[in-house]
Amino acid sequence: MTIPAQSKSAVLTKEAAPGEVLLKVSGLQKHFPIRSGLLKRQTGSVKAVDGIDFDVRSGETLGVVGESGCGKSTMGRLITRLLEPTGGTVEFEGRDITHLGVRGMRPMRRDVQMIFQDPYSSLNPRHTVGGIISAPFKLQGVTPEGGIKKEVQRLLSVVGLNPEHYNRYPHEFSGGQRQRIGIARALALNPKLVVADEPVSALDVSIQAQVVNLLDDLQQELGLTYVIIAHDLSVIRHVSDRIAVMYLGKIVELADRKSLYAAPMHPYTKALMSAVPVPDPKRRGMKSERILLKGDVPSPISPPSGCRFHTRCWKATEVCKTQEPVLVELKPGQQVACHHPENAPDQAPGEAVLPEARESIEVVTIGETVTAEAPAASEAAEEPAVAEAAEAAETSEASEASEAATASEASSEATSGEGESGPDGTVQESTDK
Repeated sequence: MTIPAQSKSAVLTKEAAPGEVLLKVSGLQKHFPIRSGLLKRQTGSVKAVDGIDFDVRSGETLGVVGESGCGKSTMGRLITRLLEPTGGTVEFEGRDITHLGVRGMRPMRRDVQMIFQDPYSSLNPRHTVGGIISAPFKLQGVTPEGGIKKEVQRLLSVVGLNPEHYNRYPHEFSGGQRQRIGIARALALNPKLVVADEPVSALDVSIQAQVVNLLDDLQQELGLTYVIIAHDLSVIRHVSDRIAVMYLGKIVELADRKSLYAAPMHPYTKALMSAVPVPDPKRRGMKSERILLKGDVPSPISPPSGCRFHTRCWKATEVCKTQEPVLVELKPGQQVACHHPENAPDQAPGEAVLPEARESIEVVTIGETVTAEAPAASEAAEEPAVAEAAEAAETSEASEASEAATASEASSEATSGEGESGPDGTVQESTDK
């Protein structure tokens, strides 16, 4: 089979300068139909992504966080056009790519790549590592300098693998090594936009820092733009310039890194931030409050009316049940969709908090400092411990003395001939004893 080369006429618009909008998403939706019955009629739909708006500037890193099932991975597949959107538009470098066909998307695949979450299912087990990483060159008709094999071996060394692994198969690698292979494949054609879906979740903690630093170095060298999806808020804080918080198919807050972590506005963001551990030995033993959200995340098949977070929010009022908040900019560079935001003026003052909202969370205080009575209590506890140790020592001495007396008695009986001789010539004790 001959792989067609890329046509010269299939060229996108001019490259976006650093700081200009590279990707623009408006009202993006993805509803998966639910069919049942003999005729497979649609009875409902799963609203995985239900109207999100954001943009990504050239050279920046946008982090996306949220609970499992909020639509992060689906959003990543939509902007790379691996899934067909139900509604909304996706513009890349000023060109609408929302409904491009296979032929129209082929030249754009060079500029937009994706690192998949599962390193086990994203690699073909029948192909070698060299064949997997060289596939983008063959599909796009690109021949790098020095040949494809030399370039693939260079990419393997860049992501921390041995170039001699060129002829090995995916089953011969660990999960972290397979993820590195996926990263090398995504970076093969020097793309402009890379969507990374949990790129370090399958790696050990010691390897995560290496991969994150690798992505940072490649971004500076190649001018890459990242959309990184992750659950680890510490990783997102380290690599992202701006962060989008998603909840049940919606973006509830979008802000730069410093503003979001210093003063989160949405109650859901505040609950997420309270669960982030602070790796500072100086703060060990200090009090901190953690907000525990009660109940499960509502089903995306029938999301709550109004604000989708009002069923688990401690600030929910009647307006939250009836009116859906709009994502608006309350502070420079910080957008939030909430009627009663934190660290900002109330958008619906005078509303009474719902009775069920007071029981929607539980605040737990962790890391309480040790009181002054603790040393006295410890000293009081040491006294019975010392008494028990002395008593145990006396008991052990008594037992040793009794064992010594028994042993001497047995030896005297053996020498006096009170035992009986067995068939093997050994002396056996009598049954009377």
